[in-house]
Amino acid sequence: MLDKVELKWLISFEAVFVHLSFKQASEQLALPTSNVSRHVALLEQQLNVRLFERTTRKMRPTEAGKKLYDSTFSLLGSLQSALQETSLQTEQVSGHLKIMTPDLPFMGEVLASFVAQNSLISLSCDTQLEAKEGVVDGFDIVLSFNRGSLEDSGWVAKEVARWPSCVVAAPNLLALYPKPTSLQELSSLPCITTLSVMQGAPWRFKEDHLLTVQSSYKVNSGNIARAAAIQGLGFAILPFHACEKAIEQGQLLEIKLDREPEDLVLNVFYSGRKYPLQKVKAFISHLSDYLRHNV
Repeated sequence: MLDKVELKWLISFEAVFVHLSFKQASEQLALPTSNVSRHVALLEQQLNVRLFERTTRKMRPTEAGKKLYDSTFSLLGSLQSALQETSLQTEQVSGHLKIMTPDLPFMGEVLASFVAQNSLISLSCDTQLEAKEGVVDGFDIVLSFNRGSLEDSGWVAKEVARWPSCVVAAPNLLALYPKPTSLQELSSLPCITTLSVMQGAPWRFKEDHLLTVQSSYKVNSGNIARAAAIQGLGFAILPFHACEKAIEQGQLLEIKLDREPEDLVLNVFYSGRKYPLQKVKAFISHLSDYLRHNV
């Protein structure tokens, strides 16, 4: 039976099982949707069993599909690890590197210089501020911002940059509201928060202290948040380097509270496999070197 089943059929089946979508599976595998659908159909034909129940609205695995996934998942993972471990016997940086990253001012130069120095690398980059669960599986590296402790995941996390932060407000806002000196006082005042990342409204302070703030202005950009703070639309928590000039010019005032804001951290995430791919290690080293000398 094994000689009649192709490995690519099982790989496509596993991806479809995880996503319950031919389209999402094809995106993860970087294959046309028609190829993934055909692989699953050929596998079903060879095994003479239905692996998925399909309707126009949804897809779900059959009992046979569940049993096949449970039986093959660890085997495919072991095979993948063995092949990757073997490939690491060479120090050559090559292959297709897939990265998800926020659209950071310096990232264009980092990516271009890395590929320029490693001519055997091909690159795919998706700029998203928030790495959504289920989407990141198709990437080798995911860059993401965080304040405070990280949630457990199957990915390895490495800190590559850290920016001390501060709470700021414009003079015209402080003319309308009393200047807060504690987190409790701040909690009832208008604030500018993130729209979707880092748990949105709760602000993080040192020692993992969370503060729920009032917000009617939510954005996914530090630059937009700073501009709104300068206009007096609310208190904002920003990396100090991003608002230092505005503070020096008197456009913003730093607000000292009974707790310091948690640092803004840029983390790079990659698969938790035992042996990270050479292309992954090389890019993380390149990014870390750039940030150490330029940011």
